[in-house]
Amino acid sequence: MRDTRNGRATRTKDQRGERPGAWSAYGRLLQHLRKRAGLSQQEFGEAIGYSLELVASVEQGRRPAKAAFTAAAERVLEARGVLEVLQDEVDRAKLPRFFRNFAVIEAEVVSRFSYDPLLVPGLLQTEAYARAVFAGHCPPLSEETIDQHTEARLSRQKLLTRDGPLAELSFIISEDALRDPVGGPDVMREQWRRLLDISALRNVEVQVMPGRSGVHPGRNGPFVVLETSEHQHLGYIESHEVGCVIRDAAEVSAFGMRYGKLRSQALNGRDSAQLIQRLIGET
Repeated sequence: MRDTRNGRATRTKDQRGERPGAWSAYGRLLQHLRKRAGLSQQEFGEAIGYSLELVASVEQGRRPAKAAFTAAAERVLEARGVLEVLQDEVDRAKLPRFFRNFAVIEAEVVSRFSYDPLLVPGLLQTEAYARAVFAGHCPPLSEETIDQHTEARLSRQKLLTRDGPLAELSFIISEDALRDPVGGPDVMREQWRRLLDISALRNVEVQVMPGRSGVHPGRNGPFVVLETSEHQHLGYIESHEVGCVIRDAAEVSAFGMRYGKLRSQALNGRDSAQLIQRLIGET
């Protein structure tokens, strides 16, 4: 049996006390396909390597299906992709509610440029780093919620290497964020190595804004500028679990100008990689 947490069925709900609709829809479809195949929940669970309790929880929308669960269900039920097409929606519903609308936009972008002064951006985080960030949430999150938020954050990273046209991605990260020991030295070493690996991708640029660089256009906080698949330019800002998609053309233009200046003031890609290498050597 794979991860069943001792078969304990949990009752995860979103921040408004409601189970995400994507989980319920997936569960109803799974139940329909299972019954069509003539399998009980017990028989189906045994066939895919999961407990009866977990199967029941997924069918009732109490717990989200993971990608491995979906792959096994597709095979046993001969579902022909009907469960797989819902997996992205199931994963996005694990994200904090305030972020979900932006995550839908982000998944289809042509380009995405971001400045992050406080943390390594979510699209570049390792699992251990992401868990450390969510574990520090106030008020504290349950272990299950930390698991789900981490899984959803890692799922977003498919954008880095998606099939079809690659997105053009640029990340400017402050040196202070890179030196902040989130999760401890071992977590940070893994995170720095991850940044070097990602920066080698041909569609990704990682730049470091040096510490003590004085006043610059990023001092007001983190932001994202992006271009959608319909070639609409948008901005995004968030703080304290409040996220805002910016659509006003003048405001988005200002974000673009700020990002251009930040890009010129940050270390170039080669020098940024060398700085990260030095951080690895210092620990």
